[in-house]
Amino acid sequence: MCLAGESGSGKTTTARAILGLIRARAGNVKFDGRDIFSLSKKELRKLRCKMQIIFQDPYESIDPRMSVMETLSEPLEVNKVARSRRDREKRVYKTLEDVRLLPPHEFARRFPHELSGGQRQRVAIGRALVLQPGLLVADEPVSMLDASIRVQILNLLLDLREEYDLTFLYITHDLAQARYIGSKIVIMYLGKMMEYGRVEDVVSSPIHPYTRALISNVPIPDPTIKRDKIAVKGETPSALDIPSGCRFHPRCPYVEDICRARDPDFVQVGNERYSACHFNDRWINQEAVSLVR
Repeated sequence: MCLAGESGSGKTTTARAILGLIRARAGNVKFDGRDIFSLSKKELRKLRCKMQIIFQDPYESIDPRMSVMETLSEPLEVNKVARSRRDREKRVYKTLEDVRLLPPHEFARRFPHELSGGQRQRVAIGRALVLQPGLLVADEPVSMLDASIRVQILNLLLDLREEYDLTFLYITHDLAQARYIGSKIVIMYLGKMMEYGRVEDVVSSPIHPYTRALISNVPIPDPTIKRDKIAVKGETPSALDIPSGCRFHPRCPYVEDICRARDPDFVQVGNERYSACHFNDRWINQEAVSLVR
């Protein structure tokens, strides 16, 4: 599942609420049928082994004073998963092999300043995987890396998804990444889901005006193909002062009076397709604004 949208749309806040790192003021989050907000601290701590996160910046999220072995051993010690030192080392070496840091014995002795950006992010991925979770939240895990390294990390995540039988929540503002790695996608704007569906369906036939605008501005690697870009004016409003009606209406090029007066419902518009627009039928019947096929 990919969660996409502009900066400030609430993607990271959503991820932190899902993991119980912040508490939502309304609603609930269910993991394996259990509402995590109703759990005690002890129960939530046990559940944390099953849901982990990869943070965006490996330079900030890894303690520079800890070796790779210490970084990957800490989750095992805190959660009392592997009690003996030998068991911890064995599990850490296996995880380093899985994230392609070879030979593992050599990388285990290194400190963060001895690693490249891509290697640091592999350590961060390993730290999340060492507990063998079922849910892995990846918060823009390649945005801080060089373009040449990004595809390697994306391919690694796809391989790990199969090896560990993982469920991914992949957060990104790059729709090309979402198309490459995801099966389903949520388009979020100012804390609300605007569109949801299978990635290929949303990318090839976007319904919501916000989604259409995002996709129309994706560069096409072919100079012979021209596509009209949909202009979205201004900046994302503050979440402390959400506009009345549809929260996208101050920037929407197709705004009408009803958009200013009433917030549209998030409704089903097709097979596994949902959209929050007063004029869904209009956009469904229009020619698609698609990425390169």
